[in-house]
Formats: sequence, structure tokens, C-alpha cells
Amino acid sequence: MNTRPDSTSMHQDLASLIGHNVYDSQGNKLGTAGRIYTSDANGAPEWVTVKTGLFGNKESFVPLNDASADDKGLHVAVSKDQVKDAPLLDADGHLSNAETGELYRHYGLTRGGPAPAGGQPGTGQPGTGQQGTGRDAVPPQRTQMDADAAQRTQAGMKTQADMNTQAGMNQDTTARPTGREAAAAQGADHAHTQSMLRSEEQLSAGAEMVEAGRVRLHKHVVTTQQQITVPIRREEVHVTREPITAEEARTDAQLGDEELEVVLHEERPIVTKKVVQVERVTVNTEMIQENREVTDTVRHEEIEIEDDTKRPRS
Repeated sequence: MNTRPDSTSMHQDLASLIGHNVYDSQGNKLGTAGRIYTSDANGAPEWVTVKTGLFGNKESFVPLNDASADDKGLHVAVSKDQVKDAPLLDADGHLSNAETGELYRHYGLTRGGPAPAGGQPGTGQPGTGQQGTGRDAVPPQRTQMDADAAQRTQAGMKTQADMNTQAGMNQDTTARPTGREAAAAQGADHAHTQSMLRSEEQLSAGAEMVEAGRVRLHKHVVTTQQQITVPIRREEVHVTREPITAEEARTDAQLGDEELEVVLHEERPIVTKKVVQVERVTVNTEMIQENREVTDTVRHEEIEIEDDTKRPRS
């Protein structure tokens, strides 16, 4: 089963939800709706991509079966954990058979037949309906949507037939428009509106913490010369000569040799060393916020009008 992005006006209700919030089966917010993917078999909406993550840079595929919408946004029938663990597929292109099968297996969906009473889509319990194969396999939700569309179409045809019959019965009593009124009415019947969605890429930037470098403190011993002043004392000899008195003089003094020895003292510097702590060196980290310009290329779609009718447009 291949699916492709929806770009027609037949699903404008779903397309209007693009950019709105998406909630899981428990009411938890999943993210915002990105793109609507339809079935190749019948064009019915089958998947919606949900942009998740802090900056919406992750896009997950979520099934649209049993989904509903209100003024808050889109509500899907799967859990937040299922969307978080969904297979990461490229949301810019066409889904292959293998990618679609991988999504079906992850969400516990079957490609054909209704889901059993005990196995609802999104619970991880696949249903027991007949397994579809190839490009003609249609999921249960699309089968139900096709049946509803056929019922509405049949009811509309019956209503139109009743209106035509009633108009025929009253043709004798009802005035028919002529001239410009008839032409205007016929033109109104054939008028229709078609639209095309234009998309563009927008930059969104975030930041991640990475290692920018390392700062190390390394202590080693350095030898230097240091000079200090130390006060010291020493003894010196001073010779004093003075006469003695008559009372001090001895009458029996004799001549002879005599020696007197005096010991002199002095202080000498003594150098000792001791280790003392004198300084604390601390390394602190500080978070500095700054603005940095980032540049990248983005793509956007341009819509050109080609008119081969060669008639001026009003």
C-alpha cells in the first residue's frame, strides 16, 4: 500500500488543522499537525505527520483512524508512547509498501477487514480481519469512510431526484427563468472552486551542549633566590689605659712577663626552611549567554498560473 501527501481540496477540513495541536487518546499534547497523507487506492486520509520535539524538528506518522477534531485541535486514537517510538520515516516524499507496512505493524493495525472487539487500532493488538496485500489493500478506517461517503452520495441522489420530480409536477404553476437569468443559473451550477496549498521551509534553531575544551591546574616546584636581613651581635675589644692611685700601687711589685687572654663571641646567621600555605587557587565555571548568527538554506513553493484560454482574467 503506497500513500502520498494530500494536495487537493477534497480534504480541506483536515488541511485546515495543519499547524494546530494534536492530542493523544489520553488528552496529552503530542505536537502540531504537519502533513496529511492519503491512500493511493481511494484517496482517503490515512496518516498525519506530527511535529514533536523541543523545536518541532522530529516528524512522526500517526494514523487517522477514529480521529476527531474540535476547537482545541486534532485528537487521535493512539498513545503518546506509541508516537514517540514510531518508525522514523521521511515525511517529504511518497511512502513505500515497506514503510506503510512498518507503520501498520507498529500501531497494531491491519490492512484489511475490521478490527476485532478485543484488538483496537493503536493498542498493539492486531485485528483478525483478512490481511490485504498489494496496492488494493484498504485499511478498516478507509473502508468505513468509503461506505459513509457512498451512503451520503446515494442520499444526495435521492434528494435531487425528489426535487426534480417535484419541479416537474409544478411546472405549470412555477415561472421558469429565461434569458440572462437562465444563463446565470446554469453558470452557477457549473461553478466550482479548487485550491492548492503552498508550503515553505522555515528555520528553527536550538542549541546543544558540547565539550569546548578543558582547563587544568598543575602544581610544580620552582627554585628562586630569596634575600632577608638578619640582625646579629658580636663582641669587640676596647683597650683602656688609666693611671692607678698610690693606694693601689704595690710596694713589692716586680718586673716580669704576663699574659691575659680574652675570648670574643659573635652571632652567626642560621638559615632554616619551613613549608607554609600562602594562597588558594580556585577554578569556577560561569555560563555566558551570547547571540550567534546561523545561516542555512530554506526552500519554498511558488505557484504559477498557466491559462491557455487566452482570455483576460478579471
